[in-house]
Amino acid sequence: MKAKEIAIKGKVHDVGYRLFLLSEAESVFIEKFDARNVLVDGEQHLIVRVEGVEERIKRFIVFAESNYPPEASVEAVEVKDYGEEVRSIDSFRQSLMVFQLSKMAQAGVGMLRKQDETISVIKEESEKTREVAREVARDGGKKSREVTMAEGEKTREVVEKVREEVEKTREVVSVESEKTRVVLKEKIEEDVEWIKGEIIGIKATLEKVTEKVGVD
Repeated sequence: MKAKEIAIKGKVHDVGYRLFLLSEAESVFIEKFDARNVLVDGEQHLIVRVEGVEERIKRFIVFAESNYPPEASVEAVEVKDYGEEVRSIDSFRQSLMVFQLSKMAQAGVGMLRKQDETISVIKEESEKTREVAREVARDGGKKSREVTMAEGEKTREVVEKVREEVEKTREVVSVESEKTRVVLKEKIEEDVEWIKGEIIGIKATLEKVTEKVGVD
């Protein structure tokens, strides 16, 4: 068994990098895998640790050195020996799913908070606009129409700004949902293949037993 640590530097956070490398690790049958986003002196690093059969580790490193997610911008990839234990790839996959679900929940809470803020701001600005209208009425029209229009424009600008924030939050939820869906899909497909293999093995064993009983 061989263990390596791969440090990837550049724009490597929030671009789906860990899921990208997890998929490749599973395709080359890496047994142990871990990947963490860290900041080193304010710079983004992705620290990946793998352990398994040496030939498989080499194949994975070759892939990691020359393949990146579309949104990533890699400045350097450094590889060195790693002497500590690496957790199983199944353990990492499960923790990544939990992390993605947690981000979705946080984004959802943020969306609700933005919506509450929007309602509050609309109420506040609407009350200001109504107060201006009342002043216009009390002054017998002395207050210019431009003042009323300015207040209305301020309300629209505030509402639009909050709407944009809500839309950004909705996009985050959509992206994280898709990432989690991919992880779940791959795990289910893997489990189905394993079950198929077990069934084939059981059938083969039964055939051997039947054949042996028939000869006896």
